[in-house]
Amino acid sequence: MSTTMRAAVLHAAKDLRIEPRPVPRPGAGEALVAVESVGLCGSDLHYYLDGRNGTNELRAPAVLGHEIGGTVTALGAGVPDDLSGARVVVEPAVPCRTCPACIGGRYNLCPHGRCLGSPPTDGGLAEYVAVPATQLHRAPDPLPPHAVPLLEPLAVAVHALRRAHVEAGQSLLVTGAGPVGLLVTQVARAWGVSEIVVSDMDEDRLAVARELGASRAVHPGDLGGVRVARGIECSGAAAALPGLLAAVEPGGRAVLVGTLRAGDVPAPLGLVQRYEVDLVGTFRYAASFPPAVELVRRGAVNLTALAGTNFPLEDADEAFRHAASGAGLKTTIDCTIQGEQA
Repeated sequence: MSTTMRAAVLHAAKDLRIEPRPVPRPGAGEALVAVESVGLCGSDLHYYLDGRNGTNELRAPAVLGHEIGGTVTALGAGVPDDLSGARVVVEPAVPCRTCPACIGGRYNLCPHGRCLGSPPTDGGLAEYVAVPATQLHRAPDPLPPHAVPLLEPLAVAVHALRRAHVEAGQSLLVTGAGPVGLLVTQVARAWGVSEIVVSDMDEDRLAVARELGASRAVHPGDLGGVRVARGIECSGAAAALPGLLAAVEPGGRAVLVGTLRAGDVPAPLGLVQRYEVDLVGTFRYAASFPPAVELVRRGAVNLTALAGTNFPLEDADEAFRHAASGAGLKTTIDCTIQGEQA
């Protein structure tokens, strides 16, 4: 194995360079993953376009990418041998496992953790990444490499629906038919939600939502009269909140999943108070990868329907610009070593 690898390194907003980096060595409890594919997420685009994501700022060159799929090629001390050669998806948020949040099972709220691809922690847009073995989940066979990273946003969808306390037979409104919204739609259908309304501005995405299980897929302006037990906001657009909260029945529950930009967010909180609507946030996931993998394994969720344009690592800058344009549903980057692509 070579001692150096290619990596896509972000130096500043819109300044992404392919550079050589040392191949990491897995330490005790770690595995070395040969990265096959990385999906681009909204947070990646914020770093690329603005040099920051929310309150976190890019202060030094960093490797982005937290939706990571690949194959284990080397093991550190203490890692079971049967993990060698496994095709895996990476759970990128690494908790401390000792704080009250971690001990209580809500390790996604760990104040001491780190997340791959969230500067200053490097992510997966490289040929190799060393990861704690506890953060690896075996991908269902025969899921194609470019679809494996989508298990990460699927875990987001699973966690969001858990936070919504959805039950079979209920009704649900999903605002935003991007990848997460479409995954929420599929999981909700698999879990027995009887009526699923999806709203979005894009007609093509609404068409995909119908194909993937939405009872109705409508423009946000057509939500008048919609009444649901649960609402999940997946667009990250503040303008979607009034329609979401107005649609949730008294005593219902609304969940915020899409990342809202910092600043004032206008929302009809009078509705929340008057009708005792539970308005809750959601952040990443906790114990959500195993059920996400099982949903794909039994054919209840179609990830390949969301996998869109795939770029080679050397064209990573073009991939980011393509994703930022809003074209397609999901942009992925092929990080396999040159000469080893399938």
